[in-house]
Amino acid sequence: MSATAPVLDAAAIERALRRISHEIIERNPDLGSVVLAGIPSRGVEIARRLTAIIESLNGAVVPTGAIDVSMHRDDVGTRRELPRVQASSLPLPLEGKTVVIVDDVFFTGRTARAAMDAISSFGRPSRIQLAALIDRGHRELPIRVDYVGKNIPTAPGEEVRLRLQDVDGEPDAVWLVREETR
Repeated sequence: MSATAPVLDAAAIERALRRISHEIIERNPDLGSVVLAGIPSRGVEIARRLTAIIESLNGAVVPTGAIDVSMHRDDVGTRRELPRVQASSLPLPLEGKTVVIVDDVFFTGRTARAAMDAISSFGRPSRIQLAALIDRGHRELPIRVDYVGKNIPTAPGEEVRLRLQDVDGEPDAVWLVREETR
């Protein structure tokens, strides 16, 4: 059995993405050199939404792509099943660019490390920044998120679930799932 607690609804997700978009604009005066790279699958959708908001606020066109981390993870050899590899597609060249890696839920930092490794196989950007809708803590690597929609402190037995209409066919929502103890 598990108990769920709602954390964000669709309106709160939209507000968080608008805030992240404003922060990206503020920290990157030359938006022409910014690229958003979403981690499949929800990170790609969040990157797409951030791009649309940035373009509506600033008028700048921000290229968006996807960076698959499957074969760059440090646990790839220890998993029971091989990860599902998806195509990476980035606006190239990356040299001279600021790449903002976009993920849905930031946790240990290992996915972000894998994304940085994957990006390096496409080129050498000037800077890499990280954006996540949710940061739940519990770092295993010394990596921090530059742009956070919401910090949700979690216990080790808790899980953050995110659903996005355009990916999951369910209304946008984030909730915390706790394992009940008896």
